[in-house]
Amino acid sequence: MTEAFIAFVRFEEKLLLLSRAKDDNDFPGLWDGVWGVGDTPEEVLARVSEATGLPLDTLEYIGTGPERGIDMGRNLVDVMPILVATSSEEVTPAGRYVGYEWVDPGTLQDKNCLFSNMDMEGADKLFREMYGSVGSFLYIVKTAIGSELRVADEMYARLHGSGSLTALQGEIFSVLHPNNMRGYVFVESSALHHVEKLIGRSGGRDPTARRGISQTPLKNAKQVLPGEAPLMDILPYLEPKAVTSGIEVGCIVEIVSGAFKGEKARVTSVSETKEEVSMELYEQPIPMTLNMRGDHVRVIERVG
Repeated sequence: MTEAFIAFVRFEEKLLLLSRAKDDNDFPGLWDGVWGVGDTPEEVLARVSEATGLPLDTLEYIGTGPERGIDMGRNLVDVMPILVATSSEEVTPAGRYVGYEWVDPGTLQDKNCLFSNMDMEGADKLFREMYGSVGSFLYIVKTAIGSELRVADEMYARLHGSGSLTALQGEIFSVLHPNNMRGYVFVESSALHHVEKLIGRSGGRDPTARRGISQTPLKNAKQVLPGEAPLMDILPYLEPKAVTSGIEVGCIVEIVSGAFKGEKARVTSVSETKEEVSMELYEQPIPMTLNMRGDHVRVIERVG
């Protein structure tokens, strides 16, 4: 049995894909990590540098995942996934590689990657699965609206309780519930099936796929949306925003708390540093100016 590795190279949140030449003997024109043969971190980093042009002093060996036996036709190859980090994104492909692209890991499902041309079940997912064993993906769990926090708390309880689901701790890395996202919870995991198992819905929504599986569905967690979520689509929901975000001078707002709850006002100024808005109540017999926190009002009519 031949031993080989695929090095997945990360720069910050981006993953490096290298394009094999169209006349490649095994995987013509497919996207790859860095394919090589070696036993030590030094040999792996040397191969990565050779294939990408990245200087050795910009590379860091992070760790490995479980080996996968791949039937290459002529022989069985044991392939180990390895994660390598780099501090540079200046790549010059060499050898069997003719192009490159830095991608969001959540978009791998849209790429024709290594192994996808093989005649075997699940070949199109194999490259992503190997990356997931050393990296992670974001998955979206659809919930009942208003129950997002309870679902997230129950996920945490299942992971850290006394049941069998504690075995998923090494596969579920975080559970995220942005305050401004209704009906969804984000889960960082190595693979989709781990998230489905956590919420008790292994096999997805197809009842026949779940037949014979003993599991307790998590209340109000409806399903895991198919596929990995691109990180760039999720980040805007994870970045904290000022409570005055979206409020402009001239907007009509409704006061949602305090003694003037339900009153309407026109915004006259916005202080982002104090997170306050100044506004004038215009439905009162005598005009009145108020200063309130931005989260105590909601915009009902925008400028223009």
